[in-house]
Amino acid sequence: MTSPIYVALDTPELERAKALAKRVHRHVGGIKLGLEFFMANGRHGVREMAEIGLPIFLDLKFHDIPNTVAKAIQALGPLNPAILTVHAAGGRAMLEDAKAAAPSGTKVVAVTMLTSLDSDDLRSIGLSPDPHEQVVRLTELAKSAGVDGIVCSGEEVRAARAAWRDGFFVVPGVRPAQGKVGDQKRVVTPRAALDGGASILVIGRPITQAEDPDEAARAIGGTL
Repeated sequence: MTSPIYVALDTPELERAKALAKRVHRHVGGIKLGLEFFMANGRHGVREMAEIGLPIFLDLKFHDIPNTVAKAIQALGPLNPAILTVHAAGGRAMLEDAKAAAPSGTKVVAVTMLTSLDSDDLRSIGLSPDPHEQVVRLTELAKSAGVDGIVCSGEEVRAARAAWRDGFFVVPGVRPAQGKVGDQKRVVTPRAALDGGASILVIGRPITQAEDPDEAARAIGGTL
């Protein structure tokens, strides 16, 4: 069975990303590449990472007017990412156009609320301070817009799954028990995220900054 772990290679250094991916490839199910990597290496870097043989999750979090997002996704089409992200807050039309523009085999998932935010942050930007309420509202929007799933924290995934039984749920901000939280505010363990309904887990620093990344990935996988 394929591992639900996608390792987040948040580095601008292509060779470091390739080396890490090759070290952990036996114990992860895919690679997540974000803005830091893409801005430094572009489509060429994504193609090189794809040669390792693992599915690519391209986490660029598009959020713009519908036409711009659709054209950006069309431009990425030749890369055929397994998963790509847009912001649910971009609205229904943007979500619909994003899905229509994506390659047929690509899952489009909508980011509901970043795991670096908490209730105080929501209040500061004029939203209801309840993260659960915000995530469920945007989950329902994403479902009705026809995208494949959402990104949410492990604290909200159970409620989101209840609102969308057959959705695809990406849970970042996952930390092993006693792991360092870093800049994340709403974190859970890998096992708790899966039990709550996660489809895949995005795990970065607990693997990539470990003394032995391969052993760290294997150990996390062993808890699942």
